[in-house]
Amino acid sequence: MTFCDALFKKVAPVWEKSHQHPFVKGIGDGTLELDKFQYYIVQDYLYLLDYAKVYALGVVKAHNPEVMAKFAKQMDGILNGEMNLHKQYAKRLGISIQEMEEAKPSAMNLAYTNYMLSVSQSGTLAELTASLLPCMWSYWEIGKRLNAVSGARDHEFYGEWIRGYSSEEYGELCIWMIELLNELAAGKSEQEKLRLEEIFLNTSRFEYLFWDMAYRKEMWGFEEQQHSGVL
Repeated sequence: MTFCDALFKKVAPVWEKSHQHPFVKGIGDGTLELDKFQYYIVQDYLYLLDYAKVYALGVVKAHNPEVMAKFAKQMDGILNGEMNLHKQYAKRLGISIQEMEEAKPSAMNLAYTNYMLSVSQSGTLAELTASLLPCMWSYWEIGKRLNAVSGARDHEFYGEWIRGYSSEEYGELCIWMIELLNELAAGKSEQEKLRLEEIFLNTSRFEYLFWDMAYRKEMWGFEEQQHSGVL
């Protein structure tokens, strides 16, 4: 069993909660309210800006030119690929790019991205990779499961999202990062592996909390929910 096989088994209960969350299930059956998806699109756009910075740190931390190039390519894919999907959805929802860029991240968004950036700045390349992987890998798992739902990939609004995250191209990116973490974990001490596991589990938990934040359109939790628009 590889290191990531063991991680997958360990994290399965957390990821299953994401699979069963009404936000994710609503994308699959087409019942998710558009205002909740709108809130998600804006918050995820802000999230991806910081997510891309973690890949930039990967370029800095890596020594192998091929790994450096791959991190740079992944960063470009986020900034000029994945975020374009968000911009297309924003346009369909009547949200301008300026509105998205001027929006404020929620408390959960800040906590999640700051955790990843902190781990990545102070930790090893293996720790950085462990912090990045749950977002990418769990989205692939969600995309594949929703793609298997009858008619989901052809939904007039959510189908594009499902097709993107279940695609072979996206899967290949995930497989590369899984293999990289397996390689980086090889030869690590038990203590170091436990640290990687802790980071992987933490960002997986943040993934679930991000879905929940988007579903409830929550900024800080203690504030009255008044999010009829972007902010």
